[in-house]
Amino acid sequence: MVWQKLLSFGKQLLRVKVVDCSEDSRLSRCLNTFDLVALGVGSTLGAGVYVLAGAVARQNAGPAIVLSFLIAALASVLAGLCYAEFGARVPKTGSAYLYSYVTVGELWAFITGWNLILSYIIGTSSVARAWSATFDELTGKHIEHFCREYMSIKAPGVLAEYPDMFAVAIILGLTGLLAFGVKESAMVNKIFTCVNVLVLLFMVVSGLVKGTLKNWQLNPEDILSRSNSSGFNTSEPEVSEESLGMGGFMPFGFSGVLSGAATCFYAFVGFDCIATTGEEVKNPQRAIPIGIVSSLLICFVAYFGVSAALTMMMPYYMLDKNSPLPMAFKYVGWEGATYAVAIGSLCALSTSLIGAMFPTPRVLWAMADDGLLFKYIAEINPKTKTPLRATLTSGLMAAIMAFLFELKDLVDLMSIGTLLAYSLVAACVLVLRYQPEHPTPVYHMAHTHEELELSESSSATSMGILPGMEEHFSFKTLLFPDSTEPSSLSGSAVNVCASMLGFLILVFSVLAVQGGATNWSVAILSVIAMVCLILTFIIWRQPQSKSKLSFKVPLLPFIPVVSMFVNVYLMMQLDRGTWIRFALWLSIGLVIYFGYGIRHSLEGALVRSSPDIELDPCKSNCAHNGDAVPHEKEAFLSTRRENGVDEDCEL
Repeated sequence: MVWQKLLSFGKQLLRVKVVDCSEDSRLSRCLNTFDLVALGVGSTLGAGVYVLAGAVARQNAGPAIVLSFLIAALASVLAGLCYAEFGARVPKTGSAYLYSYVTVGELWAFITGWNLILSYIIGTSSVARAWSATFDELTGKHIEHFCREYMSIKAPGVLAEYPDMFAVAIILGLTGLLAFGVKESAMVNKIFTCVNVLVLLFMVVSGLVKGTLKNWQLNPEDILSRSNSSGFNTSEPEVSEESLGMGGFMPFGFSGVLSGAATCFYAFVGFDCIATTGEEVKNPQRAIPIGIVSSLLICFVAYFGVSAALTMMMPYYMLDKNSPLPMAFKYVGWEGATYAVAIGSLCALSTSLIGAMFPTPRVLWAMADDGLLFKYIAEINPKTKTPLRATLTSGLMAAIMAFLFELKDLVDLMSIGTLLAYSLVAACVLVLRYQPEHPTPVYHMAHTHEELELSESSSATSMGILPGMEEHFSFKTLLFPDSTEPSSLSGSAVNVCASMLGFLILVFSVLAVQGGATNWSVAILSVIAMVCLILTFIIWRQPQSKSKLSFKVPLLPFIPVVSMFVNVYLMMQLDRGTWIRFALWLSIGLVIYFGYGIRHSLEGALVRSSPDIELDPCKSNCAHNGDAVPHEKEAFLSTRRENGVDEDCEL
C-alpha cells in the first residue's frame, strides 16, 4: 500500500505535458523573423560589449580576446541549436520550462521555470539600475546626490545605500509599454537595436582605421625599459610585469584565452528570450530557429569586431576596465567619439532591459496557465492579447528589487538559472530524438493518463501494438539495433544512458573544480570521461526519429552532450554564497509547488477526471474526444495528427 502511494506520488512529479500544436494561440500573433532577430540581438548584445572587452583583454587574454569570444560563441551556439530544434518542435510559450515539461516531467519543469523567473527579474532590476547610473553619470550625478541626501537607507550588506527611484520609474514605464501590446514594444526594441548596431559598426570601422597591428605584437622588455628610462606614458599607472604577461598576441597563454572565454560566455546569454515568443510569432517553426541562430551570429561578429578594434587602438595593458571604449578613443585623439559611445550604451541598456522584461510575464503566464502557479496570473487581456496580470506582477517584483537592492551579490543567480535551463534543454533534445516517432493510442493514454491502470486483459491484447514491446534486451540489440526506427527498447536505453551521463557530468565538473590536479582526482576524472564516452557511443548507436522538422540539431548526440558539460562546468565555478541563495529561492518555489501547484496542475486534473470504468484504451480514447474532433491531443513527439478516431478504435 505504501509502495503504491509512493509510486503514484512519483508519477505525479514526472508526469509530462501533452501539447496540441494545432490549437490556436490566445496571444496576438504579430511578430516576424526580423522582430525575433532584433529581440535576440538586443537582449544578448547589451552594455557588456562596452565594458566586457576591456576587462577581459586587460586581465585574461590580451589581443587574443578575439579567440575568447570565438570559443564562447561556439559554446553558446551549442545551446542555441538545442533551443532552435525545440522551437521547431513546440511553437508554444514557455521556453525551457515548456521543453522540460513535455520531456522530463512536471517537477523539473517547475524548477526550470521558477529559476528562469528569478533570472529574468534580477536581470531586469540590474539593467534598470545600470541604465539609471549611466544616465546619471552623463548628467552630473544629480539623481544619486538627491537620493543619498533625502532617501538614504542604513542597512549595509543587506539593502542598497539609497533607493533608485529612477530605475523604478524606468521599469514601470517599460511594464506599461509591454502591457500595451507586443507589437509596439517590438517596434521600440527594433529602433534601439538598430541604433546600437550602427554605433558599434562606427566603432569597429573607426577603430580599424586608427588602430595598428603593432599593438598585437608588443614586447614586454621594450615597454618596461622605455617606462623606466623615459617615464613613458606617465599619465597611466606604473606598468608591471604581471600586467604585460609574455607580450605578443597571446600574452597570458592559452589558459588565459580559456579563462576569458568562460567570462565571455555570459555575454551571449539572452537569446533564450526568443523561445518564449512561440505563440506570438506568425510562423514559429521557421522564425524561432532562424532568430536564435542569426542573433548569435550577429552578436559574435559585433563582439569580435569591437574587441579587435579596441586592442588595435590601444595596448591591452592600458585598457580601462570600466569604460574601455571612451578611453581608447581619447588615446587616439578622437574624444568626440565618446558621445557616440554614450548613445550606444544607453540604447544597448534599453534593448537589454526589454529583452530581460519581455520573457518574464510569458514564463509566469505559461506556468500559471498550467496550474503550477496561482491561476489569477493566467489572464489574457482581450484587447491587447497580452498576459496583463503576469506583466504587471513581474514588473512590480522587478521594481521592488531595483528599489531596495544593489543586486551585486544576486547577479550570479542569473547564471545558475540560465545555465540550468541550457543543460535541461540539451538533455531533452538528446532524449527526444531517440523516442518512438508515431505513438499509438495506448501510448497517448499512458502519457496523458499516467495513473489510469489498464486491466490485465486489455494490456495483454494491446501488447502487440505497442512499439518495441516484442524486443528483448541484449548487448547485441543495444549496440546493433535490428530496426532503423526508434522503439520503446531503444528509447528506454537512451533515457537510462542520458540520466547516467547527466549524473557523471555533474560529478566530473565538481571534481574538476574542487579536486585540482592531484593524482587521485586525475585518475577518477579519466575513468568518468571513459564511461561518458561509452555511454555517448551507446546513444549514438540507437536509431533516431525520422520526423521532419524545419530545424534539427546536427551531430547528435555529441553537440547536446558537450553543451551539457559546458553548462554544468560553468555552474560549478560559481561561489558557495551563490549556491546558498539559489537553495533558498528553490526552497520557496518547492513550497509553492507542493502546497499549490501539484494539486492544481492541469495535467493532474486531466488524470483525476479520467473515467475509471472505461479500461479499453480505444473506447476511452474515443469517449474522451467525442465524434466531432480528432482523437487525443497531439503528443509532443508526434509531428502530424492521426487519420481519425474511428480508424484507431477499430484496432
